[in-house]
Amino acid sequence: MKFRAALAVLIAAVAVLSSGCVQGEGSGGAGDADIRLDYAYYNPLSLVVRDQKLLENAGYSVTWVLSAGSNKANENLRAEAIDIGSTAGSAALMARANNTPIKVVSLYSKPEWVALAVPPGSPIDSVAKLRGQKIAATKGTDAYFFLLQALGTAGLTGKDVDIVNLQHSDGKIALERGSVAAWAALDPYMAQSRQEGKSRLIYRNADFATYGTLNAREDFLTEHPDRAQAVVDAYEKARAWALAHPTELAALLARDAGVTPEVAAEELERTVLDNDPVPGAELRSVLERVVPIVVGDGSVRSADAATASLESLFEPKFAAQATQ
Repeated sequence: MKFRAALAVLIAAVAVLSSGCVQGEGSGGAGDADIRLDYAYYNPLSLVVRDQKLLENAGYSVTWVLSAGSNKANENLRAEAIDIGSTAGSAALMARANNTPIKVVSLYSKPEWVALAVPPGSPIDSVAKLRGQKIAATKGTDAYFFLLQALGTAGLTGKDVDIVNLQHSDGKIALERGSVAAWAALDPYMAQSRQEGKSRLIYRNADFATYGTLNAREDFLTEHPDRAQAVVDAYEKARAWALAHPTELAALLARDAGVTPEVAAEELERTVLDNDPVPGAELRSVLERVVPIVVGDGSVRSADAATASLESLFEPKFAAQATQ
């Protein structure tokens, strides 16, 4: 019995050492503290942080979760499957207005990552001609809110078209198979469809994109501010590397996303990475325009909830410290 008990203790000790996952902050350092973080092909900096193990090399144990879109990142934040996730600003606003307690802690990019695409040979060459058509879009993402803003430029609303709610990659497939007449596209799938599927972009407007925002759960910020700071610091290191190594960044994106280097290069051409990471007046101005859109579409509980969400959405201190 004594031998079995000793053996059990030994096995348990080996398991703990092998896992490298130790709960708690540790004393005077990271102490193998756990962080659950997402990565996404629409967020190139996340790929750098993950590939270069910027957090792991600083002593953190990281669980990485792929976000297929802002909607999936928000689902994981809401389920507490991740501590920090990457979305568009519009998606962060919508999530907070719908009782997901998150804060924007950094802006990882200022991308033109969305546009309206149609298949080759389509007679549709303007937003106005989308009336009555089936359009693929991922609800709860910047592509969806981009579509609503684009329709507004032609005096249309979401009720004037048939929106088919598909995840970004599935929207690409639906467009190329002819199941929908148009697609509210997101990179890198947009660049891939344009290059390989010969899709045409009929409407672009960089001003309708709402930044790439890094969002943290409020309880995580309260309980582990040092871990949150470590993540934002790692993002700034990744940004510096990405700006200095554009060719290597394109190769990394191509490898991880499973696209060609040419597709990756096109996505990055539309992505500003030397933006100010501190959430503030510029993002607020963009989201003020989005508030009536998410309210009118019924994407949030109420106008008051959307307004209150915008007032309390930003937590700039982490990005401010990271850039000092």
